[in-house]
Amino acid sequence: MNALQHSTEESLQITLAAQKKAYLDEGYVSYETRISRLDRALKQLIKYQDELCAAMREDFGHRSTPHSKLTDIAAAVAALNHSKKHLKKWMKKEKRKTMFPLGLLGARSHIEYQPLGVVGIISPWNFPVNLTFGPLASALAAGNRAMIKPSELTPATSAVMKQMIEEVFSETEITVITGGADVGAAFTGLAFDHMIFTGATSIAKHVMAAAAKNLVPLTLELGGKSPVLVGRSADLEQAADRIMFGKTMNTGQVCLAPDYTYIAEENLDQFVQLLTSKASEMYPTIKDNDDYTSIVNQRHYQRLNNYLDDARAKGASIIEINPANEDFSQQDHYKIPPTLVLNTSDDMLIMQEEIFGPLMPICSYKNYQDAIDYVNSKPRPLGLYYFGHDAAEEEYTLTHTTSGGVTLNDVIMHVIQEDLPFGGIGPSGMGSYHGIDGFRTFSHAKSVYRQTNRNIAALVGLKPPFSKKTQRAIKMQMKS
Repeated sequence: MNALQHSTEESLQITLAAQKKAYLDEGYVSYETRISRLDRALKQLIKYQDELCAAMREDFGHRSTPHSKLTDIAAAVAALNHSKKHLKKWMKKEKRKTMFPLGLLGARSHIEYQPLGVVGIISPWNFPVNLTFGPLASALAAGNRAMIKPSELTPATSAVMKQMIEEVFSETEITVITGGADVGAAFTGLAFDHMIFTGATSIAKHVMAAAAKNLVPLTLELGGKSPVLVGRSADLEQAADRIMFGKTMNTGQVCLAPDYTYIAEENLDQFVQLLTSKASEMYPTIKDNDDYTSIVNQRHYQRLNNYLDDARAKGASIIEINPANEDFSQQDHYKIPPTLVLNTSDDMLIMQEEIFGPLMPICSYKNYQDAIDYVNSKPRPLGLYYFGHDAAEEEYTLTHTTSGGVTLNDVIMHVIQEDLPFGGIGPSGMGSYHGIDGFRTFSHAKSVYRQTNRNIAALVGLKPPFSKKTQRAIKMQMKS
């Protein structure tokens, strides 16, 4: 370990210790304090919305400002407002039943939701504001303090977030830690009371290993290949419109982006035409279109082009949706047009790895069961999408697949429902947040039992000398 690494780790440890001490010194975190913290975060988001959008545009090379306001700013504001609206109810003690006959004798049981302490938040580059302030809303509602490590791939946005947080929060309440992979590695090794990581599965393995050294509980929000299943009963035009909207949102750089689509083989040609038409309606031009976001950097741009080269070499048909016939070999940014990939095979990289870009493999089935079997042969995804109006098929899809969440007759939209838990399963993540589920994720559900003044143990024969009362108590507990 060099001197710089040691200095970074030491500085982070000092910050964490200061936050933990401040948390312990504070004691009970009142409703008013929590509302104040949520309000300050909310006001800063609104105050800095234009600076944040400009920073995201700089970080991406080009990013649509309306898109940023919708998916990053407004979405984060919604999360904070939802927490404010429901916080008083969430904080209430939760009564629980007391075992018979103790409840009849005056004993009582309840749950108190207590803050965990200090939460570490590691946020990604694709929605750098939303995926920082969304988890933060849950952490603050639960009464915690937070240390935030945003992605080094969006440094301008990280700098604005650091400035806006430092303007209204003390370092012992919330602090933003910027820096590269070395800082990130040191951050993951801290003894937080809880840590949430949003990002790639490959990185999550390192985060989990680092957290294990201090037994830090984790929430992992990852991704994977979220499938779209289009049944024969689906409205194909509606499905094509909604799938292409979801696939081109942030140019597919979304953990919940539809990754590949299965459709009945007799509908394939029509569906490809509809997908092409719907994408062209949204983006009649692409290269200089302010609404079309670029790929975040050269490395990811090259990765996506490698998927296409690999698929083409292995026999895939590539359909580039380029209505204005623009030349993308010379451009100021890293824009890739929406691209359909047909005649895929499992040995292609595009069918093995999460795409995270505007490329969409289109597969076909003879029997719908074949599509279900294919999904189930792969790691469990973060999202799954079904289009159709066959109630039995819909129910079969829901009961015979496992995914983090599901949207029916659309894509992605379950994530914006603040009253639904958001999270993955297996390789797509663990744990969840949003709404009351986020409040509980970042709280300790502390069991409290209040004993009556009566000598319960003697009354029911629980303590020596054992007697017939003891036998009756045992028989009562052994009843099936």
